[in-house]
Amino acid sequence: MKQSIFITVLTIAAFAIALAIYNLVFGNPANFADGVGRSNPQGNLLGTIYTGGPLVVLLVMLLLMDIAIIFERILTLKKAGGKKAVANFFKDVIGSLERSDYDGAIEACDNQRGSVANVIKASLTRYKELTAHGKSVDAEKQLAEVQRSVEEASMLETPMLEKNLITLSTIASIATMVGLLGTVVGMIRAFAALARAGAPDAIQLATGISEALINTAGGLITAILGIVAYNFFVNKVDNFTYLVDEASYNVIQILKSK
Repeated sequence: MKQSIFITVLTIAAFAIALAIYNLVFGNPANFADGVGRSNPQGNLLGTIYTGGPLVVLLVMLLLMDIAIIFERILTLKKAGGKKAVANFFKDVIGSLERSDYDGAIEACDNQRGSVANVIKASLTRYKELTAHGKSVDAEKQLAEVQRSVEEASMLETPMLEKNLITLSTIASIATMVGLLGTVVGMIRAFAALARAGAPDAIQLATGISEALINTAGGLITAILGIVAYNFFVNKVDNFTYLVDEASYNVIQILKSK
């Protein structure tokens, strides 16, 4: 529910900002040779982008959403990594476990935080609960329960790491389609200008071609950014998953040796 609210608010805010950019920045009369705008940018980049037409608003909106989600993912994954390097944190935990200092290992997890620490803490907390019963709980059953707590904790952490990645991938696909639509609309305008009786309307022809190329470029830029970001974050999530699996396996092996 929270994720859908975030995406909805982000979409509305990005559209409002994109509309303001299109009208006030790209469509500023100062960007056009006649001081009025709308048709003759004469090499001015902002004015040229404005000739891409209303679909530029959607492309700018998708680009802003891309950027916002990228920053959100960077902050989230940084938080998931914990306060210090995972290798140093895991070294502290292993040292505490080898001394049978389970409270110290749990305290290290509390200080570290992050996805790996949360999973390890869940396993150690469950192990403490089981060993508090003394010999009434079979050792093999204890390890099975610890393994189950690790799996449950991992299932809770993984969605947080993967959140908004589907949206990022979807934006890349939509941007490609919007860019293609803008290309088609621009070419329709260009050919319509050529089809007029008498001399072709050079301004309309140039405007149609500009609209086609601007939308193509905007769609490709937004899609490329989304695809690269999506693959980068998927790789980061895979690394986190590997670290969680490796850390939980080592913890269980140490507990098993006890």
